[in-house]
Amino acid sequence: MGFEADIALAAELATGAGELLVRLRRESGLSGRELGDAGDQQSNDWLLAQLAQRRPDDAVLSEESADDRTRLQAPRVWIVDPVDGTREYGMEGHADWAVHVALWTADEGLVVGAVSLPALEITYDSGSGAVAPTAGLMSTPRGDVPRVVISGSRPPTFSDDVATAIGGVAVPLGSAGAKAMAVLRGEADAYVHAGGQYEWDSAAPVAVAQAAGLWCSRIDGSPLVYNQSDVYLPDLVICRPELAQTVLGAMA
Repeated sequence: MGFEADIALAAELATGAGELLVRLRRESGLSGRELGDAGDQQSNDWLLAQLAQRRPDDAVLSEESADDRTRLQAPRVWIVDPVDGTREYGMEGHADWAVHVALWTADEGLVVGAVSLPALEITYDSGSGAVAPTAGLMSTPRGDVPRVVISGSRPPTFSDDVATAIGGVAVPLGSAGAKAMAVLRGEADAYVHAGGQYEWDSAAPVAVAQAAGLWCSRIDGSPLVYNQSDVYLPDLVICRPELAQTVLGAMA
């Protein structure tokens, strides 16, 4: 049995949570940290309620909920980030925040992912495959210079080395989902991170990126592994496959 129904559900949930967040941003009168906190809570509550109704036998790992350790024996675990890029969500005019919904199975690992970019009214999922290059996440046109997207608050020490290795520049961007989708969308060529992340930060973006044929790994080239006892997963690389060895070599 394939995962088509789960892919459709992941996309539906990521999109629905994103629509909730856009309404909250527009109508609540909140901003900054207060808006981010409200968004985290309301999106999480809605996602958990939907999963309890639609997939009642599955476990859930969410950034905004206590870790139910029974997930470690569960055959299917949804990994969600109700608002990825809470800081950017709370800042007016920012599109670089996302909603992540992923599914892990004991037999096959990470099998489903959906990343909603609600401010752009678009959701990418692991059934989409490659996408046509588009613009919208980044404030300046790409031109012909390769781009490496990095965290603005915790840029890795090797970011300039990676950019130099591919003859490009390092550009800060918000959430992990936004950075991964910038590579998927053709707005950037690589995304590197080593400043600390958790499974919910990367599970959905990695599932979507892998399905589209992008390279995804730890910064030492080893696989990204999910539904672990310790959910800290601090580093990753997502890039065009032909750049993988150059990017990994620059970080070595």
